[in-house]
Amino acid sequence: MSSSVLIKFGEKIRQLRKEKNLSQEELADRAKLHRTYIGMIERAEKNITLTNIQKLAIALDVDINQLFN
Repeated sequence: MSSSVLIKFGEKIRQLRKEKNLSQEELADRAKLHRTYIGMIERAEKNITLTNIQKLAIALDVDINQLFN
C-alpha cells in the first residue's frame, strides 16, 4: 500500500479530531481504541482496518466517506 494514502488518512483524522477539540485520548475513548494507536494512525505508522475506520467515523460523528475526502 502506498504510504501517501496512510499519510493523507492520518492527516484527515488529525484535522477532524482537532476541529472537534478532542485529544488523542478522548478520541481513543470514544472509538474504544488505544491512545497510542490513534497517534500511530495520525503519523501514518499503522495500516488501519475497515472496522477501526468505522469506529473512528462514529467517534468523530462523521460519515465514513468524510474520512476519505
